[in-house]
Amino acid sequence: MVIEAALRRCKRDGAPALIEATCNQVNHEGGYSGMTPCEFAAQVRSVADRVGFDTRNLVLGGDHLGPNPWRKLVADRAIAKSEAMVAAFVAAGFAKIHLDPSMGCAGEPEALDDALTAERAVRLARVAEATAKREGIPAPHYVIGTEVPPPGGARHVLDYIEPTPPERARATLAIFQRAFETAGLEAAFARVVAIVVQPGVEFGHESVIEYDPARAQPLSHALDDTGLVFEAHSTDYQPPVRLAELVRDRFCILKVGPALTFALRETLYGLDLVASELAPDYPARALASAMEKLMLAEPRWWEPYYPGDAREQRLWRHYSYSDRIRYYWPHPDAKAAVERLKAALSGVAIPAPLLRQFLPRLAPTGFATDETCDRLILASIDEVLSDYAGACAPWR
Repeated sequence: MVIEAALRRCKRDGAPALIEATCNQVNHEGGYSGMTPCEFAAQVRSVADRVGFDTRNLVLGGDHLGPNPWRKLVADRAIAKSEAMVAAFVAAGFAKIHLDPSMGCAGEPEALDDALTAERAVRLARVAEATAKREGIPAPHYVIGTEVPPPGGARHVLDYIEPTPPERARATLAIFQRAFETAGLEAAFARVVAIVVQPGVEFGHESVIEYDPARAQPLSHALDDTGLVFEAHSTDYQPPVRLAELVRDRFCILKVGPALTFALRETLYGLDLVASELAPDYPARALASAMEKLMLAEPRWWEPYYPGDAREQRLWRHYSYSDRIRYYWPHPDAKAAVERLKAALSGVAIPAPLLRQFLPRLAPTGFATDETCDRLILASIDEVLSDYAGACAPWR
């Protein structure tokens, strides 16, 4: 539904759509979504066809492509798996590749220096180039950079993050360029479009660090003579004015994910409460109860990320900004619970005061009270997407 909302928004705006999958979500071994790059690409294109979005305006990206899913293996084995993954992404038509071998593998430091990261990025780029040539498709564009925040948000309480020093950004770029040229991959480096840096934004379980233009000003000019832009990760939950300031300051690629699935979850839980009030045979908070049971039975996607006592963990399982509940929606039990919710509200008119009580953000949008669950969910996701569309609009 997030993909559908994004494509509908881009169709309405006449804008291209950039949709990415991370190495943990999607890879040649399936990832946590159970999908290979080819299967994910087919799913996105299927949704595009259904909503009438022209796939010529669709860009697929591979995010954090590197050894992260296999970090417990020794480096050679982990990088070999990364190479196979990159080949699968490129062959499936992913045209934007974030080369991210910045994390250490078994026996290595948690984060690697620029030189070793660049060396491993070259290995991945070489595979990407060879795959594109073999498949007879255009070679991909690349994103590089080692100032990569943790996917899905921080794991601890935050109140401030220092932006990347401009000299570090320039040094990273120079090291990568030298590594690519030494490997004879000048043509590949010419297709680098962005570098990942830390502009000073992040979110934790219940806090959001907003962009501060004054603090990031030195960094924002670090690429003035390069023709490149910055890619900003973890821009979820930033106010619209901050998103616009980021784009203005050359952070032109804004990554958002958990904020969209958070909106989906927020609306589903609101509808769960509506159904509890309206449908006689619908148990109180049936969806939330089903998700709690599922997450307790299969804790691997949240347990390492949510420290604290039992009360805190329960709170974060459902309501953390990192939204790790998103990992569970594809599960058959979760799907069945969502379908029970939709069935309970099928053909049921939701009184406007009830909509205001449990879904106040949607109440003033002019939706009729007999709108389907899907329409309400898509509207809530689009509300977040509209902030990003507004921030990027001047650059189209």
